[in-house]
Amino acid sequence: MLIDFILHFDEYLNVFVQLFGVWIYLILFLIIFAETGFIVTPFLPGDSLLFAAGTLAATGSIDVALLIILLSLAGILGDTVNYAIGKYLGDKLIKNKFSRFIKKEHLDRTHRFYEKYGGKTIVLARFIPIVRTFAPFVAGIGKMSYFRFVSYNIFGAILWVSSFVLTGYYFGNIRVVKDNFSLVILGIVAISVFPVIIEYIRHYINKRTDTRKNP
Repeated sequence: MLIDFILHFDEYLNVFVQLFGVWIYLILFLIIFAETGFIVTPFLPGDSLLFAAGTLAATGSIDVALLIILLSLAGILGDTVNYAIGKYLGDKLIKNKFSRFIKKEHLDRTHRFYEKYGGKTIVLARFIPIVRTFAPFVAGIGKMSYFRFVSYNIFGAILWVSSFVLTGYYFGNIRVVKDNFSLVILGIVAISVFPVIIEYIRHYINKRTDTRKNP
């Protein structure tokens, strides 16, 4: 059901606009807010949703400027909530029964991003599924200063939302894209997760190398 929803966003969004009218803005806002704000919902669509929403905006069904403003705000607020959860509850959540809902490999992967990119991880992670959801949580656990975090947060959210919404707005309704929308969405998902796959392969190779050096 989730895969079908992701692959046919354009159809679902059209139906939602017809059913809910202006409430579509709230629906999209809540999805982006939840995807960035809670570490238990990294499976929610992000990049592909923004692209599909931009494609729909190009038809005049929704306003592209309002869409970018609201969804950027959703991303900013989502990361802010996630940061606060990590800062004030992170250690407790990881140590108690709730930890079974938090995949350790996701946390480890995000920690490696911080080791490599530092505070810029907040911006870069916006374009990488799963890491996007865990980055503000890990920043909170690491006690990154709020002023530093919020500057990266605002810039990253606006850049992420604008990039995908405007790409969908200008290219989503081109005939070849429209006729192969499912393939385009799959391509976006594949490109988004590619850095994660590369990082996992590198980690696996390094681990094997260390094992051979230190049997």
